[in-house]
Amino acid sequence: MPEKKKDEEYRRGEEKGWHNPDIDWKKADIITAGVDVGSVSSQAVILCDGDLFAISSIRTGTDSPNNALKAVYLALEGTGMTLDDIHYKIGTGYGRVNVPFADRAITEIACHARGANYMYGPTIRTVLDMGGQDCKVIRTDEKGKVLTFLMNDKCAAGTGRGIEVFAKLLGLSIDEVGEKSLMVDEEPEPVSSTCVVFAKKEAIGFLRSGWSVESVLAAYFSAMAQRVESLLARVGIEPDFAITGGIAKNIGIVSRLEKLLGLKSLKPTYDTQIAGALGAALIGKDMVEKARKEK
Repeated sequence: MPEKKKDEEYRRGEEKGWHNPDIDWKKADIITAGVDVGSVSSQAVILCDGDLFAISSIRTGTDSPNNALKAVYLALEGTGMTLDDIHYKIGTGYGRVNVPFADRAITEIACHARGANYMYGPTIRTVLDMGGQDCKVIRTDEKGKVLTFLMNDKCAAGTGRGIEVFAKLLGLSIDEVGEKSLMVDEEPEPVSSTCVVFAKKEAIGFLRSGWSVESVLAAYFSAMAQRVESLLARVGIEPDFAITGGIAKNIGIVSRLEKLLGLKSLKPTYDTQIAGALGAALIGKDMVEKARKEK
């Protein structure tokens, strides 16, 4: 695993490509790639013998095959590596079946579990993946293998898409809503609606009645934290506990969830959004090694 200081160029939250200049990919025995095409953003991760070599993150458009190509080409930019140099490629995420160059498509549940194991270490037992379209709780073993999981995808109100709707409504960027939601003297009652459409109408009503932007955000994020805590309770949370996905970067939700749980999540040293693509690349490495042993 590369040292944290070598990853400092790749700041969490930025949409760009990064590669490790200290790795000579031409000397690698196994090169694998994972591409996670999500509903909000897409990531690509390239590993050289299991070491993190290149990363990219882009905004997801309407064309999944094109999103996958854009993500992997951004990761490859400036490296001299081409798609043909990669021994195995796996697609995952919302658009996993539409990754045109993938050798295989694997569910994001398996990939997030494996990616979290790499990012946080083998003590991880509970992974909360808070993504753009759904929320998943995954119980895993010391090798990052899924033991059980539960997913809530009934509505965007508890996802990154829902947060984007609220940020736009309030005229804020997605990066500032978490901190802003904590700027309240007293925590308001959570919004009652579980549907993002009705929650939006409810928020507009609060604003018209004199609520501050900070209070509206606090009410919405409190409701999100409560719904996620309920999902975790149904699966049963076991330490160590970590969060992956874009919403892991939202301190307004994470801090409220931790308070409800009475448990701190492990702090990431990698971008939490790469967990799926990273896990896919690691699983690809396993497949190459297995195939070589069977020859």
